[in-house]
Amino acid sequence: MAAHMQAVEEAEASGSTGDRGAWKWKIRQRIWDYMEENDIAANPRPVHHRIPNFVQSELTAKQVAALPEFQSAKWVKVNPDSPQAEVRATVLRSGKMLLVPQPRLRTGFFSLLDPQKIPPEKYRYACTQAGVVEYGQPIDLDADIKVDMVIIGSVAVNPANGARLGKGEGFAELEYGMLRLMGAIDDDTPVLSCIHDCQLVDDIPAEKLLCHDVPVDIICTPSQTIRVPRILPKPKGIYWEKLSPQKLGSILILQKLKAKLEREAGQPLPSGPDEILPPTAKRDKGKGKGGKSGKGPKGTGKTGNSQERKGQGKVKGKGRGQDQGGKGSKGDCVEGKNSQTGPRDPPRRRWQPKS
Repeated sequence: MAAHMQAVEEAEASGSTGDRGAWKWKIRQRIWDYMEENDIAANPRPVHHRIPNFVQSELTAKQVAALPEFQSAKWVKVNPDSPQAEVRATVLRSGKMLLVPQPRLRTGFFSLLDPQKIPPEKYRYACTQAGVVEYGQPIDLDADIKVDMVIIGSVAVNPANGARLGKGEGFAELEYGMLRLMGAIDDDTPVLSCIHDCQLVDDIPAEKLLCHDVPVDIICTPSQTIRVPRILPKPKGIYWEKLSPQKLGSILILQKLKAKLEREAGQPLPSGPDEILPPTAKRDKGKGKGGKSGKGPKGTGKTGNSQERKGQGKVKGKGRGQDQGGKGSKGDCVEGKNSQTGPRDPPRRRWQPKS
């Protein structure tokens, strides 16, 4: 982590870091360290470079299930990470269609799980990676679908403005942008993140976010539900001028999408700057406080000035309804001029799965 941080800082100084700002990594490192040092982390461990799993993550599913937006939803997209396993199972138990992205978009786009086609005793298993392979139906970017709620994982979220940080790979943003491009979601589709209370922070400023960063509307923790004021704008699609060749080269579906759009337009789409891709999580599992392999330099054990130290406190400083960093600046992205692809808000249609 230390070597990566140095490389990021050097790349940032030279303008070749893309969106991997060193300030984001300092917040991520602080959260990961705190969760490990205080045994808030749960397997797979260590939680560094992951959407971190945490103790009592299953309680966030109860918070989600109580939301009126969830109760009225028919189609729900949920990230494939460990802390949202019970949330995914809750979607199926509630009789809703579940959309799960392919991990790192390696083999495709999304898998659809229909609870009517899965034995109820298999719901929990169906939400695992192996279960998605067995019970999921692959869908592609041509599918006509309407998603009623988007649930994404986070490493840290600012409840004052909805600004969030993922693990640094940008997949939540890409998935959101592609769903937006398909017309499956729009500005009014609620975006929710399930995290531990210790992942609430107050030092993600709005003015440092970019146009493809996805803000959240609702935060569910094991102890509370927070409704975030809608201050920050949501992305409108894929911002090709922000997508690095390194990231594009690692995701086949994006390569196919870009090639298709370029054929239709008869001209090339813009390309983003080179970047240093973030490190990925180690796959060995630690146990208890000793499970810290892969950690960076020892942190302070604090989560900034936003939390009390046992991970169950309220955000200090400015209140939840205040924007702490301006009025939703979009960084250096410019609307138009090939900054996005597709209609702004195309009609939302419901796709019927193949029988």
